[in-house]
Amino acid sequence: MTKRRITVTIDEDLLEAAGAAVSAGDASSVSAWINEALADKCEQRRLLDALGEAIADYEAEFGKITLEQVEERRRLDREEAERFRIEWQQRRAERELGA
Repeated sequence: MTKRRITVTIDEDLLEAAGAAVSAGDASSVSAWINEALADKCEQRRLLDALGEAIADYEAEFGKITLEQVEERRRLDREEAERFRIEWQQRRAERELGA
């Protein structure tokens, strides 16, 4: 992809973080670090747009998603995550005992 030189103003702490990333070998340059951050932001925007479209399509077919439905889904997700965490800890303990 073609690169173009520009001038930008960024917060000092962000510039320091970019410099630290370069020093740590996480990026080849501050420009590369910023380019990756912009690419990540663009991808995040694309995914949020797609999610918004999917929700709009769902609501057009099944009706508006209510706050109660969202809260119920969150509750069920927390319960499922807790069950998974307990099962994972049990499997890990069994592996450690068997090792």
